[in-house]
Amino acid sequence: MDTNQPSARTALVAFDAIVDGGFAESEAVVDGDAESLILYRQGDAVRAWMNICPHAGRRLDWAPGQFLKSKDGLLVCAAHGASFELAHGECVAGPCRGEALRAVVVEVRDGKVWLA
Repeated sequence: MDTNQPSARTALVAFDAIVDGGFAESEAVVDGDAESLILYRQGDAVRAWMNICPHAGRRLDWAPGQFLKSKDGLLVCAAHGASFELAHGECVAGPCRGEALRAVVVEVRDGKVWLA
């Protein structure tokens, strides 16, 4: 048994629980540590990142699972206003410009979002 991949069988959330263009938060074990993840749905695809702002190491949500999205469609850190584009998680404005959120690979299957 491969003990390096125990979380690969972890369902994070039901796909339909994330509205198209919206966010969800889920807890999962990533690289052996319990982590908070940001899940973003765009159509039939879901992207995921660690819920940690590269600027100060704080969570991006303003309340558990509640994320800010700018009128321009950017994910905004509630603590210091860093703004991240949603294709790759790169900070395009704010105190950590040029840095990026740490991506987590997920897949959609059987109506759920899973760690890949």
